[in-house]
Amino acid sequence: MQCVLRKARDEKARALRLLSTSANSKHPKVGVLLMNMGGPRTQDDVKQFLDGIFLDRDIMTLPAQNLLGPFIAKRRVEKVKDQYRQIGGGSPIEKWTRLQGEGMVRSLDQICPKTAPHQYYVGFRYTAPDTQEALEEMIRDGVEHVIAFTQYQQFSGSTTGSNLNELYRKQKELDPESRLQWSFIDRWGTHPKLVSAFADRVEAKVKELAEDVRDTAPILFSAHSLPLNVIDRGDPYVAEVGGTVAYVVDELRRRGIKNPYRLVWQSAVGPLRWMGPQTESVIEQYGKMGYKSLVMVPIAFTSDHIETLFELDIEHSTTYPPFIDALATIVKEHIDAGFPTSNQLLLPDPGFESEQTKTTREWIAAQAKRLGKPGNSW
Repeated sequence: MQCVLRKARDEKARALRLLSTSANSKHPKVGVLLMNMGGPRTQDDVKQFLDGIFLDRDIMTLPAQNLLGPFIAKRRVEKVKDQYRQIGGGSPIEKWTRLQGEGMVRSLDQICPKTAPHQYYVGFRYTAPDTQEALEEMIRDGVEHVIAFTQYQQFSGSTTGSNLNELYRKQKELDPESRLQWSFIDRWGTHPKLVSAFADRVEAKVKELAEDVRDTAPILFSAHSLPLNVIDRGDPYVAEVGGTVAYVVDELRRRGIKNPYRLVWQSAVGPLRWMGPQTESVIEQYGKMGYKSLVMVPIAFTSDHIETLFELDIEHSTTYPPFIDALATIVKEHIDAGFPTSNQLLLPDPGFESEQTKTTREWIAAQAKRLGKPGNSW
């Protein structure tokens, strides 16, 4: 009986919540969908997470992928579980994404009152909370306009592109009448506030070094690698990561930081050839060469997760306020400009392009036409 009563109370509360959402003028006018790969919440989620990655043809194309993908994933499960155990048992990416989202919309409500109240949503590619959950929540909340805001600063078809393909599939299924209006922030790796936030952190770390190595310790900018066949088809990721590094280094030089630097790559897996040199081997080689100190900069990551906490051993206890300011400013500029769609996003790769990617791009172009706002992006 208690279970029945509790269920009835829950259903009544849910009905009242949905009713107040649809009737209340304070429902979010603008929703910001924070898109990322995600990460397993627990050890039990690791297998599903790895299967998703190795079956995703936007990331890599393997022979007999439906068979080989799960085979590679299965072989890595225990190793990856152990890595997650060493950083606390699961991925903290959801925690950091939500903290960043909360700070972003709190700032947006203040600096962009004309479209307030704003609400953030989390849509991960391979783990909960996934794209479908986020869409269902936005529809329930009565959101009028959604900004799909990639949390990969630099664009790749294997990351942002994969998220957008999944977004297209799910919105077609859940919102066939296109009640939601969409716009997109697809890359922002050279935005001045992001560059300044990176430069602040690097400068602070350089100044913590011992005086005898302070000016000579190499700065290693580390980004997640890509298979070379993805790069060969024209994916812009490597060039855009290099662009972020160039802007950050230019700002550091302006501040008097003269340390040498390199761009290195991490997290290569599977049988394919990946972009190098690999971060781990570079660290090892510089150690052999006699360098006493290095400054590691995860230049393509917006929050701590397995690639930073395990592979780079970096920990932060709080979000960095200038970074939250950068997120809010980027969204505000997008709103102020009338929700423009990046011309870069509408340009296909010159190499192979899947039918799904082509269909998704056509949907994005149609959304831009509804708004009448093609434009540029960072």
